[in-house]
Amino acid sequence: MARTVATLPAGSRITDYISLGVIAKFFPRQTVDAALRQTGRASERERDLPAHVVVYYVIALALYMRSSYREVLRCLLEGVQWLLDPSAAVKVAGKSGISQARSRLGPEPLRHLYEAIVAPIATKQTKGAWYRQWRLVSLDGSTLDTADTVENDKAFGRPGASRGSSAFPKIRFVALLENGTHVLWAARVSRYATDELTLAEDVVPALSKGMLCLADRFFPSYKLWRTAARSGADLLWRARRNARLEIDRRLPDGSYLSRIYRSTSDRRNQREAIMVRVIDYCLKDVRDAEPLYQLITTILDPAQAPAKELAALYHERWEIETALDELKTHLRGAQIVLRSKTPELVEQEFWGLLMAHFAIRGLMHEAALQAGEDPDRLSFLHSVRVVQRRMARAVAFPPRHWKALHKAILDEILQERQFQPQPGQPAWREAQNEQLSAATTKEATLVPASMSPNASGSLSEQYGA
Repeated sequence: MARTVATLPAGSRITDYISLGVIAKFFPRQTVDAALRQTGRASERERDLPAHVVVYYVIALALYMRSSYREVLRCLLEGVQWLLDPSAAVKVAGKSGISQARSRLGPEPLRHLYEAIVAPIATKQTKGAWYRQWRLVSLDGSTLDTADTVENDKAFGRPGASRGSSAFPKIRFVALLENGTHVLWAARVSRYATDELTLAEDVVPALSKGMLCLADRFFPSYKLWRTAARSGADLLWRARRNARLEIDRRLPDGSYLSRIYRSTSDRRNQREAIMVRVIDYCLKDVRDAEPLYQLITTILDPAQAPAKELAALYHERWEIETALDELKTHLRGAQIVLRSKTPELVEQEFWGLLMAHFAIRGLMHEAALQAGEDPDRLSFLHSVRVVQRRMARAVAFPPRHWKALHKAILDEILQERQFQPQPGQPAWREAQNEQLSAATTKEATLVPASMSPNASGSLSEQYGA
């Protein structure tokens, strides 16, 4: 039987049908259009690359970092070529046309879309996402290299090096991570010289009640701690080495209550104190471990979260390092810089990169729930390759087949699962932890009161504001 050649509806263009295929569900067209309207970037006249298409295109750029601008657009166009005679040539805009379309769009719609869509997604069934009643999240920052142009250098700056300066300008960003799903949300980005504490001040208000936020010792300061605690979330942060945390009262589990102050004057006058609980511990038989680890938390009642459990739980902070590696190495590509030549397009590309990571992590979370697995057991790199291979082809399937196609993609993501710790080995990612396993907690040894560095209040430097 001869094939009937399909045609586009009258008055429509092939670009009207461009989507992100297998990850389109995470960025619905109506949400994209709303972001464009709210930022004043909706297309007012017909163009070869209307605004909503450019939004999808920028996200696709993050999925194909090693491909040229035109090749990525061609990939999206080929997904809807089934609507035409397969032998018909599809017009692909040139590099100049693509650049002009991206410049018209700017970074604001992508940022608005990111803030509207990207958020924690774990359910109570998500393994590894919870400690007791708390949703585990982490706070950290990193940098990304940008194209070496005069404009980027002026806007973002670059770090110094032993001889001159580094090869590429850099942007700095700080974000929150949902530990169980590796979703990076509430991100803020700025020039390289902006320190992470400054960016974190705009990030931590996104915390909320029911979360337990982990952070390393770079972040604790009176001001940031107070801002984060006011969000309603609980905090578990590693203390700075010079922290003065005198013992107010020793608790039954070996932890103790202390206070932090804005300044030496406030400490002297016992003014504006914030009560914290301190956990001092060491790691036994762990190579390269430091002599002492000190954590501070807003959870003052040891019955709610025993000291040994919190000491073991702090290792979860490294989940954000893994997620940043996914973003910078496996998705972007090792030694590959953001390709945009102007600061506005660098920021646009940054938001597209975060949304591409969110979509892949969203698919992995769905697959993990389907199989009753911890998302950590699924391979991020394998999932990226599945999406790259399937994205363009998915658009060619009629709507009645989308559900089956989606299930097939989740099944393929599940095909490569990573090693799972066996009994007797440290299992940092126990699902639905009502209590951390003995295999986990036995490595964290609490420091006796007589050995605590603050037993006599000997440290003289205080937390800075």
